[in-house]
Amino acid sequence: MAQKKGLGEEEVPVPLQAVLLADSFTQKFRPITLERPKVLLPLANVPMIEYALAWLESVGVAEVFVFCCSHANQVKDYLQKSQWLGQSRIKVDTIESHDSISAGDALRLIYEKNVIRGDFVLISGDTVSNMSLADALQEHKQRRKKDPLAVMTMVIKQSKPSSISCRTRLGNDELFIGIDPESNELLYYEDRADYSKGLVSLDKTLLSERPAVLLQNDKQDCYIDICSPEVLSLFTDNFDYQQLRRDFVKGLLMDDIMGYKIFTYEIGSSYAARIENFRSYDTVSKDILQRWMYPFVPDVQFSGNCPAVKMDREGIYRANDVAQSRFARVGPYTLVGAGTSIGDYSCVINSTIGDNCTIGRNVSIEGCYIWNNVTIQDNCKLKHAIVCDGAILKAGAVLQPGVILTFKVMLGEDIEVPAYSKISLLHQPNTQDSDEELEYADSSHGIVENPSLSGVDENGELVHEPSEDQHWDTSKVGVSGAGVLWSIGENLQEDEWKHSIAPIPAEKLGGIIAALADAEASQDLGTLQTSEGVKANIERDVDEDGNSVVDDDVDLKTVQFDKEVEETFARAVVEGVEQDHVILEINALRLAYNMTFSDCAGAIFDSLIKLALEPPRSSNRELLINTKNVIVKWKGLLSHYVQSEDDEVEILLKLEEICLESAKEFASIFSSILQILYDQDIVTEDAIMSWASEKEGAEESDKVFVNQCEAFIQWLREASEEE
Repeated sequence: MAQKKGLGEEEVPVPLQAVLLADSFTQKFRPITLERPKVLLPLANVPMIEYALAWLESVGVAEVFVFCCSHANQVKDYLQKSQWLGQSRIKVDTIESHDSISAGDALRLIYEKNVIRGDFVLISGDTVSNMSLADALQEHKQRRKKDPLAVMTMVIKQSKPSSISCRTRLGNDELFIGIDPESNELLYYEDRADYSKGLVSLDKTLLSERPAVLLQNDKQDCYIDICSPEVLSLFTDNFDYQQLRRDFVKGLLMDDIMGYKIFTYEIGSSYAARIENFRSYDTVSKDILQRWMYPFVPDVQFSGNCPAVKMDREGIYRANDVAQSRFARVGPYTLVGAGTSIGDYSCVINSTIGDNCTIGRNVSIEGCYIWNNVTIQDNCKLKHAIVCDGAILKAGAVLQPGVILTFKVMLGEDIEVPAYSKISLLHQPNTQDSDEELEYADSSHGIVENPSLSGVDENGELVHEPSEDQHWDTSKVGVSGAGVLWSIGENLQEDEWKHSIAPIPAEKLGGIIAALADAEASQDLGTLQTSEGVKANIERDVDEDGNSVVDDDVDLKTVQFDKEVEETFARAVVEGVEQDHVILEINALRLAYNMTFSDCAGAIFDSLIKLALEPPRSSNRELLINTKNVIVKWKGLLSHYVQSEDDEVEILLKLEEICLESAKEFASIFSSILQILYDQDIVTEDAIMSWASEKEGAEESDKVFVNQCEAFIQWLREASEEE
């Protein structure tokens, strides 16, 4: 894919270029990133940077400049040994800096190098996507021809229409943006807005030159930008621009003098996300295993550095030489790397296991990320934790949710590590750097390196050689252990749950939902509060008289709601989320979409039926057994939303719809499913009779399932008469 640059009357092709920032310029992955750069951390057993480079190659980028700063030598060494250097389809060069502490510094240095010759793609190395860039690039180029001040196109994606989306799924603050609905020009951007009162303060001049402004909090910033060369010069002219969003984007939106503009491009079914913290690391990892990122999935060797992996049923991925005991269990959506062994009676569920790991007998691993060369001895229990390369857990060790064990850490026998703890062989910095600064691993930034860290071996693995005079806190890691427990500052302790890979505690999730309910109850989300206290109506929500406008596309809203419920339920099944937590999330969706309990009941029942289709089956009897097992297991969730006879009838109507349209396999066992629902007290006799009576005057084609259930309905009538 090439662009063209005008030279008088002639045009010469300019290869599409990209700038990949191989540094996040934050500290959210400490203490891991004190020893290894974030872009080289494994994501589904493949370094993050591989996904970014593979995607850039797939969208036609001809030349990539990888900007390295923190641990630059590790990044350069990795690329040197990879297949990327020397490729014919894409050229990869590195630009190294030892004094850049922000994205702004990086872009200023790239400008000084004078290597960018036209429009370019700007991403960070922790961004993953499978989107096609052709349409977004074409829009950007056409817009630039008409308006030279259009310097950037930001890629955004539909998210859940509530604050619960980012805060629970990716661990980010809610994003609030204002867009011109006609041109898609970005007018307002805020990722830390306070929505407790349902109001956002805006300048009324936003509406002075346009008939409407589309205000949205249901969008996700994908952190993929198409930039003109002027972006680099703007950073050079403004040394106050350090961060891309907080400084540059907001700075341009507030600058009335230069008039530069930023536009948005929204993707639909494609995938794009940035791994900003441990929670988004967990989320994106699960999305990859569930194949949302196809073709960038474990069983497809999308680059020369991807291991050979095969996928079995239920989303289980295994390398060819995994040694698994016949008495061990590997559950759905789990990846097991090459050379790993799993002992008798051990259970690994919803986890990623790296290469050459040794897992002993009777070990329980749930929702964890075990990297390479890890040893886990007998009777250990790990739940929602990250264990880095070379770590050793001796017999009986327990990791509570949210624990991080960095490289070569050793836990003694029967040691239990509390939730959200971080243990490293490196001592914690004496002073906490700003979250906006680089993750340098040297003493000039307050990090006291442990003498046991001796460097990187020929395979790129970190080497620790414990010294004789090294002393560890044996009360934290055990008598035979090695590691230092990092303390969590008082100001961070309350927010630790937001960024952890552990499921959000019920009390925290309940607080988010309560805040959302308060915002809904205030009914002020449809107004703009201007800087002079004047309220301007949003065109799509209220009319000029202040009356509510009903959304014409109600069916679309229902489809989106059903999809959100299905995704929430699927995630609960895979991650083993408790039903009470699922209810909290679905309640948030109900409030966000303004749906009824009947709507929730129908959507949940549809999800249950789809789950019953997943296990292999060879007969209607096996399908019925699957269906009964699912209904019995999840009847508490379904019953929570079946609170009236109308809700029960909605279940039966949904079952009819499923049998006729989405899953005709159930049509022949409709009457048996109806009996299961009756036996489990989900639908009552009155609801069944009401459903049947509604069909009395219908055509025969609409009475197929009533006729199938005739014997059961007659039995109910007779039983009622006998009573």
